[in-house]
Amino acid sequence: MSVRNVGILGTGSYVPERILSNADLEKLVDTSDEWIFSRTGMRERRIAAPEQATSDLCIAAGQRALEDAGVAASSIDLIILATVTPDQFVPATACFVQKALGLVNAGAIDINAACPGFVTALSLGAGMVESGRANHVLVIGGECMSRIANYQDRSNCILFGDGSGAVVLGAEARRGRILESVLGSDGTGVETMYIRAGGSRKAMTSEALAAQEDKLVIKGNEVYRFAVEKFRDLLEGQMSRNKLTPDDFGLVIPHQVNYRIIESALRRLEIPESKTFINLEKYGNTSGASVGIALDEARRGGRLVEDKYVSMLAFGAGLTWGSVLLRW
Repeated sequence: MSVRNVGILGTGSYVPERILSNADLEKLVDTSDEWIFSRTGMRERRIAAPEQATSDLCIAAGQRALEDAGVAASSIDLIILATVTPDQFVPATACFVQKALGLVNAGAIDINAACPGFVTALSLGAGMVESGRANHVLVIGGECMSRIANYQDRSNCILFGDGSGAVVLGAEARRGRILESVLGSDGTGVETMYIRAGGSRKAMTSEALAAQEDKLVIKGNEVYRFAVEKFRDLLEGQMSRNKLTPDDFGLVIPHQVNYRIIESALRRLEIPESKTFINLEKYGNTSGASVGIALDEARRGGRLVEDKYVSMLAFGAGLTWGSVLLRW
């Protein structure tokens, strides 16, 4: 079976209307705008309305990606939706998206890869198109992180926001050709970020809820060290394998985890901040949605340079990581 080129036909994103500012968080926990911004680079994050679920955010982003691509709903062969905040355990959140968007010929699957979710889904979708097993794949990363953030922990709740990013992949793409993808994991880091209750190992009992074991736990110092090191390793790997220099990149789109982490990694790699897309000041950390949202905003804002390389990098719970290199 011959391998086909695959690229991005269209992009889309969606963030909820409600803004949760640092000033708002000052009313919930012992914190301040200065404390949050100096440590994270975040000013605001978007929060889903009570009636909104992850699928609602993904439907909006997916619709915008389809419209941008000019691809009919009936032409989508597969939806790959990355999330750690599904609507419910069963069925897959992708099924709700499939129904709402009328993707009558599409398979629908969810993946849970934490913060590298969008990059992981993009890698899997590209493989399906390259192999000829699909002609068009809708890739979505969507999260309602506000539902699992701990709003009694000032080191936790300040980080997260909600949103969704999407792309349509196809073999006939004239831009955004995907050149390589790398995925990795280190299961020895499972205790670095986790939610204890709600799965088959520990049920969501009243006791678990009272102990807030339905909320995300993050070991901040360990995450910081891992993220800086992995960011550097992923980008250096792309440069080495493809014989690239910093000048070859049009844009680097990292997972929007924390400005200090991004800044530290870029300093070591001699990548200027002008070649990096950062929007976490507005949206915070949207986990598996962050790279997809950033990619759409970068494209619509004219930040993607024709014939230059675009690097997308992400890392998170698991520990997991992933990178995608494309040429715009």
